[in-house]
Amino acid sequence: MTLTTPVPTTTLPTPGAAEPSSRRTRRADARRRDEGQSLLHYLAVSLSASILVLLLAVAVAVVGLPAVIGGSAMTVLTQSMEPGLPPGTLVVIRPTPVDEIRVGDVVTYQISSGESAVVSHRVVSKTYADGELTFVTKGDNNDAVDPAPVKPVQIRGTLWYSLPLLGWVNNVLNGSNRAIVLAVVAGSLFLYAAVSVGGAVRDRRK
Repeated sequence: MTLTTPVPTTTLPTPGAAEPSSRRTRRADARRRDEGQSLLHYLAVSLSASILVLLLAVAVAVVGLPAVIGGSAMTVLTQSMEPGLPPGTLVVIRPTPVDEIRVGDVVTYQISSGESAVVSHRVVSKTYADGELTFVTKGDNNDAVDPAPVKPVQIRGTLWYSLPLLGWVNNVLNGSNRAIVLAVVAGSLFLYAAVSVGGAVRDRRK
């Protein structure tokens, strides 16, 4: 008589059989978790990129473009040019030949020739005094024209563009602060690039 030992049998999943619900639930949870992390990562990267772009735009407007044209960025401090140029407005002036200045242009000129103090007012008329061209100027918010005609030697330039509120940023960027702020912006750009590259490599490995 021959004795035989029963061989354990393993039930193989039938092709096309349904996956257990617990496994499906775990996979769905993992997928939702990954999607949530991806969304947060995307939002964080988008926010940081937007901030960097804004900083770059401010740096270009305050420092870059004026340097390219040989102009200057200045801050409106008084109310004489309201409502168009209220206090805190950044005004960028560019060198302009005197014979190209027209009535209606906003000119920035030295209050006294050779001194650093300047004012930006609108040209309301052009006159000749003793054979020399002079400009009569007036603040848009002032009732009367400026007391003395402006001579060509006093004029620093004409208004190129203006940006509300960025004048206060320009004040911060003046002097030694400018180098510090530019260094911070440059460092932030390099840091952002490094983080972006690191995140891309990590995602690829995953």
